[in-house]
Amino acid sequence: MPGGSPKRFVDTNVLLYAYDLESPKKRAQARRIVEQGWESLGESAISVQVLQELQVNLEKRKVSRGEVHQLIYDLSIWPVVDNTLMILKMALNEQVRWQLSFWDAMILAAARSCGASELISEDFSHGQNYDGVLVVNPFG
Repeated sequence: MPGGSPKRFVDTNVLLYAYDLESPKKRAQARRIVEQGWESLGESAISVQVLQELQVNLEKRKVSRGEVHQLIYDLSIWPVVDNTLMILKMALNEQVRWQLSFWDAMILAAARSCGASELISEDFSHGQNYDGVLVVNPFG
């Protein structure tokens, strides 16, 4: 990543909670994380997979397509890890080594590839250290 490695990688679920009207506590915490990402540009990373999942899930929640597209364009200012063959191969190794689902392994591989030391997610076990990538569940 240009300018050094991001400190944290933000998973899709955290971004989705920023738009969740049914979970006000999680929404507030998710919005703080997103604001932190904006205030310290370059310290929070996402991946193309995160943007893809965000688009699909927000449209399912009836967020307008225009609003979703604008959010994706806005978030693409953050460091974004591309889906590449290298990430896929890393994910296959992570999947076997840590017994993860394929999609979770892709998230972990993306976090590792950009040099993030924290993975901010609700979908992994809080406190789990994947050889230098520490899971932080901001809601737990």
